Amino acid sequence: MRDVGPASSLVGSRHQRVLAELGRFLTVGGVATVVAFILFNGLVHGWGAGGPALLRDRPVLAYVLANTVGMVISYRGARSWAFRDRPPRQADGGRVAYVLINLVTMSLPVACLVISRDVLGLDDPVSDNIAANVIGLVLGLGARFYLFRRFVFRRPLG
Repeated sequence: MRDVGPASSLVGSRHQRVLAELGRFLTVGGVATVVAFILFNGLVHGWGAGGPALLRDRPVLAYVLANTVGMVISYRGARSWAFRDRPPRQADGGRVAYVLINLVTMSLPVACLVISRDVLGLDDPVSDNIAANVIGLVLGLGARFYLFRRFVFRRPLG
């Protein structure tokens, strides 16, 4: 058998910590995404009662509004649970950086939605959701995890 030594144990412990954070991050993000998904679809495609959708012709605005609600949920969950072992180093608890990162990464699903709607001419619920809530979500997810860990929920000093 090979001696794994303290360096190998440190790497294993770090991997476990990152995987645990990733799992909590994905769970919090999943809850926020479900809320944003429901709000977006209700605003753009109606609530199922047969009435008109409030923002039928404004899907980008609906997406931004729905995801702003999701962002609030996500921040609370990330701060209190997903990255609970990473105390804030900024006076505002990292809120400004969190919002800026979300706004920048929100441009990815918004761009997918615009391409789907304005370039491809697709405006049905399935196309909207594949563009914004599948392709766009996947594109932004990795960037947000890295940027949040790097700039908002950094490891404690020392």
